[in-house]
Amino acid sequence: MDKAALAETQGPLKQQYRDDPGSAVVVLKADGDLDGSGIACRVSTAQAMVEAGLHPATGGTGELLCSGDMLLEALVACSGVTLRAVSTSMGVEIRGGTIHAEGDLDFRGTLGVAKDAPVGFKDIRLSFDLDTDADDETLATLHKLTERYCVVYQTLVNSPQVSLELGKQSAGAQA
Repeated sequence: MDKAALAETQGPLKQQYRDDPGSAVVVLKADGDLDGSGIACRVSTAQAMVEAGLHPATGGTGELLCSGDMLLEALVACSGVTLRAVSTSMGVEIRGGTIHAEGDLDFRGTLGVAKDAPVGFKDIRLSFDLDTDADDETLATLHKLTERYCVVYQTLVNSPQVSLELGKQSAGAQA
């Protein structure tokens, strides 16, 4: 998709959202199920059903997806798409490149071994190595706008209000 095609696709949406801000609010959903045995959760994605389980550092076999890895993968995917959209809008050619995300976890926290060890990522690092002829000023703008408009990046940086509810299905009820 080139700059004109992106503007043609997004232009009417941007105008709609200016005219009716409420129409820009979309509820994204994810669903999983706990059917089956083992310490795992099956998650429905747009493309397939995936199964997440324990990371090897918490006793998993490594055969199932790790939700921590999935979080980093979501960050890579979102920032990559955002960078592509921003560079296209700016008319900056990105011939290719790689994106790398890594995060530091102290598994003593999630295993309850040390109360002072945090549960979750302590630090996350995201980096791009781009094949482009863009100058440093253009890259700085691309960096700033990718950071600004990446949904997953901004969600991690500006922790949203999160709630958890736990209910109980009635006897014999199916989800």
